[in-house]
Amino acid sequence: MAEISRAVLVTGCSSGIGRATALALVRAGLPVWASARRPDTLAELVDAGCRTLELDVTDERSRQDAVRRIERSHGAVGALVNNAGYAQAGPVEQVPLSGYREQFDTNVFGLVRLCQLVLPGMRAQHAGTIVNVSSAAGLMGVPGTGAYAMSKWAVEAFSDALRYETRGFGVRVAVLEPGGVLTTNFTDTETATWPAEPGPYQAFRDNHHRRMRRWNHEGARGMSTPDEVARRVVAAVTARRPRARYKVGVAPRLMPLAYRVLPARLWDGFWARQFPV
Repeated sequence: MAEISRAVLVTGCSSGIGRATALALVRAGLPVWASARRPDTLAELVDAGCRTLELDVTDERSRQDAVRRIERSHGAVGALVNNAGYAQAGPVEQVPLSGYREQFDTNVFGLVRLCQLVLPGMRAQHAGTIVNVSSAAGLMGVPGTGAYAMSKWAVEAFSDALRYETRGFGVRVAVLEPGGVLTTNFTDTETATWPAEPGPYQAFRDNHHRRMRRWNHEGARGMSTPDEVARRVVAAVTARRPRARYKVGVAPRLMPLAYRVLPARLWDGFWARQFPV
């Protein structure tokens, strides 16, 4: 019987959670393939012992090449960590349809397709783990990030379906649900994607940017670090029976609860105080 692959493919490793995850996994003794659209950003990970790949999760040839390369070396992808993603920000009215499509191409369709590509190898060895990085935004609606929240809600639903469908093949599926994460470029990217002409949403945009910068740069109670998220990924990848969901930080524990139990009037009032229009 062929040896079961322990090789881990991690997407979106150029910074933040992806970089921390690749480092944590290789330090745990796993063969790690760290990927990014620009492999020149991965020099630190090479020095740490990771193998690296150029991988654009929105490009089919790139996706296939990455998976086939790992399969040639290990027989199969032993674990897939779908981390690559970004936040398309802006009011629902102003984000063009192209912005929604690009958001889903990266956060949803790229993730789905990579799962499809690694599953035959995982089924053949009757073992494998898929970890999909979602967000607290996938558990509730957040003003100013409707497109992003939509994509993460989709990841939640997809992961539930996938977990049930593949359990009989020895494949385990887990979802990571981080809240706010410090010291990443996520907030800067979100700010940069906001529509250039805010028009009637000028005050909303300014207040949104101000609050997000404060949360990210000054820090806020309950926010996590990339290393904290990475530790949960390692736990999911190495567990014999990983949890269906790993919540990281305060937000994914408390905010969805408040979302479910508070009357809509009070919930809307909370966000109105955070991001005045």
